[in-house]
Order: sequence, then structure tokens, then C-alpha cells
Amino acid sequence: MNTAVTYGIDQMVLEQKLAIKMEWAQHRRQALFGILDHHLTEEETILLKVLYAYMPLNDLADYDGAFFLDHVRQALKVREELPWGSTIPDSIFLNFVLPYRVNNENIDDSRKVIYGELAERVRGLSMYDAILETNYWCHERATYIGTDMRTVSPLTLMRTALGRCGEQSTLAVAALRSIGIPARQCYTPRWAHCDSNHAWVEAWADGRWHFLGACEPEPKLDEGWFRSPSRRAMLVNTRVSADYNGPEEICSDHPWYAEINMLDNYAPVKQITVQVVNAKGAPVEAEVHFQLYNYAEFYSIVTKKTNAAGQVTLKTGLGDLLLHVRNEQGFGVRKISVTDTDTFEVKLHASTEQMLVQEWSMVPPPVTTDMEECVVSEEAKRRHEARVKEGTAIRAAFEGTFYSEQQAAALAQQLGLAADRVWVVLEKAKGNSGQIAAFLLQECPRYGDLPLRLLESLRDKDLADTCQSTLADHLYSAAAYADQGVPAGLFDPYVLCPRIHFEMIAPYREQLLQSLSEVERHEYISDPQLLITHIKDSILIVQDVDRYTGMMTPAGVHRMKVTDRMSREIYFVAMARSLGIPARLEPLNLSAQYWLNEQWQEARFETVHAPLETSMPARSSIVFVAAEQHAELAAYQQTFTIARLEDGMYRTLSIPFGEKDVYGKPYEVLSGSYRVTTGTRLSDGTVLVRCSYFTVKPNETVHTTLIFRQENESVPVLGEVSEDTITCISAGVMTELPQAGIILAWLDPEREPSKHLLREMRELQLELDSCGSAVLLLARNEEAVSSIAMKGLPAAATAIRDSSYEGLKLIQEDIRMIKGSEFPIVVVLDAKRHLRYVSEGYKLGISTEIVKTVRNMKIE
Repeated sequence: MNTAVTYGIDQMVLEQKLAIKMEWAQHRRQALFGILDHHLTEEETILLKVLYAYMPLNDLADYDGAFFLDHVRQALKVREELPWGSTIPDSIFLNFVLPYRVNNENIDDSRKVIYGELAERVRGLSMYDAILETNYWCHERATYIGTDMRTVSPLTLMRTALGRCGEQSTLAVAALRSIGIPARQCYTPRWAHCDSNHAWVEAWADGRWHFLGACEPEPKLDEGWFRSPSRRAMLVNTRVSADYNGPEEICSDHPWYAEINMLDNYAPVKQITVQVVNAKGAPVEAEVHFQLYNYAEFYSIVTKKTNAAGQVTLKTGLGDLLLHVRNEQGFGVRKISVTDTDTFEVKLHASTEQMLVQEWSMVPPPVTTDMEECVVSEEAKRRHEARVKEGTAIRAAFEGTFYSEQQAAALAQQLGLAADRVWVVLEKAKGNSGQIAAFLLQECPRYGDLPLRLLESLRDKDLADTCQSTLADHLYSAAAYADQGVPAGLFDPYVLCPRIHFEMIAPYREQLLQSLSEVERHEYISDPQLLITHIKDSILIVQDVDRYTGMMTPAGVHRMKVTDRMSREIYFVAMARSLGIPARLEPLNLSAQYWLNEQWQEARFETVHAPLETSMPARSSIVFVAAEQHAELAAYQQTFTIARLEDGMYRTLSIPFGEKDVYGKPYEVLSGSYRVTTGTRLSDGTVLVRCSYFTVKPNETVHTTLIFRQENESVPVLGEVSEDTITCISAGVMTELPQAGIILAWLDPEREPSKHLLREMRELQLELDSCGSAVLLLARNEEAVSSIAMKGLPAAATAIRDSSYEGLKLIQEDIRMIKGSEFPIVVVLDAKRHLRYVSEGYKLGISTEIVKTVRNMKIE
């Protein structure tokens, strides 16, 4: 039987796409595709070709054919060895077991490592129980912490024991696939009812997909804290690197991957049609972006192209969306409520001249009741709790092997370095601390504190997954320029530092320098525009191939000579730093710049080489002005953003997340059309949005006022709690309620929602302290209480035990509206024990709502 047919592969399409990838990777033809000339089975050949045909450009650049063939053979070997392998349909195996990549993580040999740890634990189990057991193993390996957007590899997460949900789910999917169980990472790209997003896992067992929270085991599948908020999602999707032909709706059909829609497994849905017309009302083809308000911007959760009649459909949730459409004629926007009708028309406009201010209320899908209850026996619950406790202990024991503060102090003394500086980098390195310490031991005797300064220039996550040899490559090349007159404050961040954007840090400086002659080096240092011209002439730009841009390493760009624009910008910065030229990605627009003539110069790839004196770009700026009554509300990507119109889409500028000191200082920007978006999130998830539009001309400074729409600030009394209840809950902690009342928060400290709340409280420590309220953090036993790290929390916060949640049960008796089933549970009471605020379950922004409630409540 034809192997391609059994796997459901259109062999003609496969060969066409493979030919394109082979053309793009022609400079790596032997390293990648020479393996196809070896003695392979028909099945190995087909599966290897599938990987090549759909893999991202950065994988073609950064890995060799032997790695991919080894991966194929390992997947087939596991399928043969484990009992459920023969039950998995070929198409399911192809799309959800074979793929070596889950998201945009760095690729490593995790499959073999994890198989070695897991295979014997699951060999005698059913597929269903093997999935549960795998998640217990994941819990032993990692727990939740918020981190930056770069996704670390599974082995890195196993080394650090901490990661965000996207990394935890990457580990869980890799673990399940390593034992031959089909798995996929599920995303709600953005929540509708609160800021942020979430990722979890679906695993296939005996003909059915089940969901689970990665590294957060439950006693049964199809459970998780996200089950309730997912019923308010507008999209749940996963990405498949294939021309997918499964049963789910394809919500973003792309030539090189498909995004499939699984929302109807979680939430009530409706299929809507969007009709795009031009200014005269005639149907036109266009690209349609279905956008959600989140992080104070409108984010495209789905992008689809219309048919020839200007129509496109989507199955989505029962909330509000912003439709943003564009083509070569212009763009148009329309805010819609999905439940209003079945078809929504959007008109294209040629310019933004008529757009001054728009105001919308973006309403999320309503809260719906879960009709299915999780039925688990008491014995099963006890076994599960024991397994969770055991897993936490295993992880804690592993974390105990990381470098300690005492070891860091001893190392610092040995090397003559400041102990506090050394401890900071070693603590962040976690399980990679041995590599970092070895780097310091090897290099500091020769280079003094320069190796430590290199480590201090990195992001926290870099310290956890950058090895000694990579650090040495960057140190040796940069050290040659340490005394070459680079201005103070520029050398460490813009020459010494290996981190440029969100690419994987890899060695490249020696390789790049060796590729240049001495003459070329001197020419490029004297006139960096010559380097820009060289890169422009030698590197082919291919856009819209990969879901994520800027992922290719500079060494990979150099090898492939084909990449996306962002990776080219990163490559230029890498080349410049390797030559001792300070270079960076401009903070707001992420365009490449280099330092010359006492200022930053644009690396302009789209223009011909011009003399330096004529290449100065126009310098425009924007200054934010405070509306008197709203001055304290500004926080970037929390309550407002600014975006520039580029090719018919608004691109959000990269001002640091959460920045509040934004008033009165100029932000240097490119000239063009801009939109400022402000939003006030209400307690039910609705956002009061205001968009203002303006144009910035070359060399012009524009002042724009940040205005925030406000809700009714009265805080109603929702109920009353008895004095006996308060006495029971707070016994031994306080004798009477403060005038500013009390904040009660019941936590499940091992779970992500409670960790989010604690993180928010640390971020708003000053605001919560100024409120004057007592803060009680309650957990069900002493072990849970002791796991709450009090550092950085409000001064008035105290962690106490609420044995078996007896206090919570009393609160529920007083206030019937509190269900008490989903953590965290947050209650705000005034000094007279009146209930003024309640929140249950996962939601970001709870701490902000607490501060607002306490400041606005008045005792009746």
C-alpha cells in the first residue's frame, strides 16, 4: 500500500512544498536533504519529507537532517513498542505524534530523554491512565511562573522547574508524544473577560480527545481550573504544521500550517458571516481580522481571507469583537456583538481622515453554568492529593540541588566579585547554575568582572538555558572592543550582550567574524551602511511562512541566506556587535539601529546606500498628556497602548509593559497615522474602550491626552457577614476590622490562578498598602500556607490556615452568592462587615479591582 495514501497525504502537494523548501535551503542542501539519499524505508522517507515540507525556516537553518531522521525513527520505534501504538490512526499519528515541535520553543532531544523516564511508568496502563500519569510526572518537573514570551525547550523547563503555561503545555505535549500518545497544545489566544491568555493540552485516548491542565494534574481528565473561564472564550485553537483535513473547523488556513478551531468543545458558539464592501457598497475581497480587546490593544485572534464575493465565516463565542478588514484599497473597522445578527457588513475606507474618536463597550460572553459535575470518589481524591503532595516534594528536592546563596558567596569570594551580584545571576539560572558558575570560574581570572557584566546584560530566562560555550563565544569577541572607546552605557547592552530580541541565544560571533576579510571588517566599522548593503544583497527575504518571525539565530541566517525581515534585523545587530559597533532594535518600532556620530542611526535596508551626512531620518515624537481626573490610570499595555498604521493594520509600539511614568516626556516615533487605545475593565469583564486617531508629520511633536472612560464609581453593599464569622476566620490575627475593611483571599497556592493573584498583589503592593485594609491569605493547611512566599506582598498581608475551609463555609452561609468552588476566592468587607466585592476563579486584574473597591466604598 502506498505509504503516503495511508497517512492521508496528497503526495503531489507534498513534493511541491518540499521543492520550495529545498530551494530556500539550497545553501544547506547536503546538511539537510542529503539524508534522503541514505537507506531509508518508504515510511521514513515520507515522514521525513513531511517534516521538511512544513517546518519553519529557522529549523531549516539551525538543525541538520540527521536530527530529523533520528526523530522520525524514534517516533516509529515508540509506536511499535507501546501497546496503544497500533490503535492510533495514521492521520492522527502524523499530525499529533510525529511533529517534533509544539510551539516556538528551542528544539532539543527531549523525546528520548522523557521516554527513558516515562515508558516504564505507563507501559501497563490504559491510554487514559497513561495520560493522567504523564501529567503527574510533569507536575514533578515544573510549576507555574509568569515569564517573557520566549518559549524554552522541554529539557530547559525540566532544568528550571518553573515556566509559564505555554511552556508547561509544551512540556506536557512533548511528554505525551514521547510515549506515542497524540497530543496538541490548545490556546485561547486572548481571553475576552480579562487580560492575558492561556494554554493547555488535549490528548487523544481510544478515539476521543480529552483536555487537561499541563503540570496541574487532576484525578480525572476533562477537568481543570480553566474549564469555567473557557466557556467565556471567543476562540480555542491549535496549530498543525500540515495541510490539515481533520473534522475541526480550519480558522486560519495557511500554506505552511493550519490553525484549527476547537471552541465548540468548551463554549457556546455561533457561526457568523462577514461581508466586506468598498466605499460604493460593492463586495470586494479582503483580509479579515477578528480582534479582541486585551492588554489594552485589539489583538487578532483569527485572520481569514474572504471569498470572491467578499464573504468569510467564523465559528466564535457569544461576545463582542472588533472586525478589522484590509486590502490594497484601504481598511475598515466595525465593532460587533456576535448575538445581534448572522451577517455583519464592513466597509473599506481609503484613509483615516474621518476617524477622530471612537468609543465602544466590549462585552465578553456571559457566565454560563457548567451542567456536568466532576464525580470523584473520596478515596480517589485522597490518592490524588497524595500524588500531588509527592510530586511537589520531588520538585522541591530537585530545586534544592540548585546553587545556594552560600555557594554563590563562596564563588564570589574566590573570584573577587561582589557576592550580591553573583547570587542574582546564579539564583535566576536555577538548574543551569552549574553552567553559569563554570563560565565565571573559567573566564573571570582573565577578564575580571566582564563575564559577570555579560551575564547581567541578559534576561532572566537566558541565564536558565544558555550554556558555557555559547557565553564564551560572545565574551571573547566582545572583550576585544572593551577598551576601544565605546561610550559608557553603550558597551554592555549593545556590544557585549548576546540578547537582541526573542531569538534563541546561540554562538555566532566567531563564525560571523571569520566570514569577513580584514578589509571588509575595517570598511564596515568605518561605514556600517556598507554592511547593511552587503546584507541586503546577500540575504533573501521571505515573509508569511512562519507563525512567529525573528526566531532564526544569526548563525542560521548566515548559513541559510534566506529569512524573514525581523530575523534579518536581528542578524544585522548581531553582525554589528560582533564588529564592536553598538547596535540594537529600536525600542518602539523594533527596527535595527547602530550608533554613529553620537546618536542612533537607522539601518535602512529598503534604500540605496547614501552618504552618512544625507542619511539622517526625520525625528518625530509623541508626548502623552494627563487628563486631570485620569492621571493615575495610565499603565502601558494594561490600560492604554499606542499603535501605528502600517499596511492597513495597527501595530502596537513596544513601550515597556506596565510603564506608568509616561506623561510629559517625548517618545521618538516614525511619522504616520496613529491610534491611542484606552480601556477601563469592569468587574464583569466588559471594557469601556476609547480610540483616538491622529497623524504625526516628519520632525513634528504631537501632544495627545490620555482619556479613560469611567464606570459609576459607587460600590454597592452586596450582603453582610456576621461578627462570629469574622472572629472565626481571623482568630489570633486581629481583634477588630480596620476602618478600611478587610480583604480575604482563599488560595490554592499550587494553582496558576492563585499564583496570578499573588503576583498582582506584589505588583500593586504600594497601592494596596495605601488602602489601609487588612489582607488575609487563607489556605486549607499549614503546608499550603507555608508555600505562600510573603516577600513583596502588602505589609498588611498575613497568611493563615483555614482548616478544611471552615471559614469559607461560614462566609457561604452568610452570603449565598458565594459558590466557593473555584479558587482564588476574594472577598472585600468594609469596617461594618458589609460585602463590597467578591470574585471567584480565574481572572486577571482582581488586585486592581480590589484597590478600586476599597478606595471608592463608603460605609452606609
